[in-house]
Amino acid sequence: MSKYPLVTFICVISCCFFCTKPNFTPYKAANNWQNTSVKPLFKNYLGINLFEWDYLTYQQENHINEAKMERIKAFGTVRHYLDWEKIETIQDSFTFNPSHTGNWNLDIIYQRNAQEDIGTLVCLKTIPQWLINSYPENQRDYENVPAPYPLDKSKPESYIAQAKAGFQLAARYGRNKNIDPSLIKINTKTRWPGDNANELKTGLGLIEYIECDNERDKWWKGQQAYQSPEEYAANLSAFYDGHKETLGKDVGVKTADTSIQVVMGGLAVPDTNYVSRMIEWCRKYRGLNPDGSVNLCFDIINYHAYSGDTDYSQRSRSTVGLAPELSLIGELTKKFVALSREKANSIPVWVTETGYDISPNSNIRAISIGSKSALVTQADWNLRTSLLYARSGISRSVFYMLNDIVNGDPSIQFSTSGFINPDLSARPSWYYMQQAKTILGDYTYSNTIHQDPIVDVYKKGNKEIYVLTIPDQIGRTANYTLNLGDTKQAVLYHLQTDKGTAKATKVNLINGKLSVNVTETPVFVEKL
Repeated sequence: MSKYPLVTFICVISCCFFCTKPNFTPYKAANNWQNTSVKPLFKNYLGINLFEWDYLTYQQENHINEAKMERIKAFGTVRHYLDWEKIETIQDSFTFNPSHTGNWNLDIIYQRNAQEDIGTLVCLKTIPQWLINSYPENQRDYENVPAPYPLDKSKPESYIAQAKAGFQLAARYGRNKNIDPSLIKINTKTRWPGDNANELKTGLGLIEYIECDNERDKWWKGQQAYQSPEEYAANLSAFYDGHKETLGKDVGVKTADTSIQVVMGGLAVPDTNYVSRMIEWCRKYRGLNPDGSVNLCFDIINYHAYSGDTDYSQRSRSTVGLAPELSLIGELTKKFVALSREKANSIPVWVTETGYDISPNSNIRAISIGSKSALVTQADWNLRTSLLYARSGISRSVFYMLNDIVNGDPSIQFSTSGFINPDLSARPSWYYMQQAKTILGDYTYSNTIHQDPIVDVYKKGNKEIYVLTIPDQIGRTANYTLNLGDTKQAVLYHLQTDKGTAKATKVNLINGKLSVNVTETPVFVEKL
């Protein structure tokens, strides 16, 4: 969801009006990786949504706040919500360090992510004020379609302005050092005495992924904000490569750097038909590749899904959050992965927004279970969401979000999904992510050997770690005998709700077997 405006909060409810409870079936851990040789590291499922102020401090925008950075380091990837106006306050005049809206040093953020081996997805979203002003006063909104009013939303050329911003972003932070300097539109003017001037830089090699806006299927905001699949495909075609390099030498991400992967904006309603129609638009207006596949204008399929008692149709709304295995998010993964294989050249599928609130009034809330508070259940369910996506063929998952929404109504969905508190103290969800990244971050999912409890196998070279979980939400437990072959010892890891490291216990095995008490909190067993 776009839950923030340029700086302050405006609430958005993406799926509302009608409550529809689906019929749930027993969860079966599906392995959709059977025919795929390259699997992501588990840390790719420990992503977090955040903003530039989560790294920097107001009036100290040129320095990383190390206390904030310590919290970010618990995650494997970040999705940076970057408002377009930050880099293009004045049309055709770009600023990055410092940005002329907000005074942020974007260079230092992306440099630090690279230094910490944290993958960066930049989500270039919303529209700048100079574009908002093209709309009639009663239709102005920062989340309007990224084309000047009243241009035809079905034509790629209507989106040249946004596609030029994509070019400048890719030129600076991509890997291509051989870009014609005359194409770079840097604003080098200073705003006050002592102000730092922006410098022309290209090929910094700090970003691999750029997302073209966020939730362009925002039907709830009216026609000035909604794009049909065909309209968004036209938008993406301009943003991707200047509609096959027909719109100008400084238009499109790929025009600047072919190595950067363009991510389609995450869908608010996870509907495979929306993506199918985008693919058909590409077939019609971009044609086929030499191998007969469709020439797509995106490299990664992307949707959003919060686990709850909803069927994920447009006007269906949850009444409460559900454990990931009890919701329909597993079924969604099957549909999107199948779509990619059948129609989209098997490109990766990502989920860039997921998570749970802790407010008892939210419709995506985690619940108290037995002696577990909602905070601990939130931690359980978030980590189990990562595990579900890892085994389901999804290539990346990103949680909403690092902090709660500032000044938001805690009764509204998405307002209390944070992993840390305003004073930077950590919640159980943060501790679980930190511990899981330490234990499993550099491992890849291999296979699932048991369904209930779920027993997943992860591998790193010759090393193996087993993850055991009860897929329920009633406090159920079970004993499971894990057969580790001729191994004589193992390390048993139990997650802790208030520590950065899990409790590790070395245990001796009897005939290679270990009896594990499995709960709804994942437990890890490392084979020695």
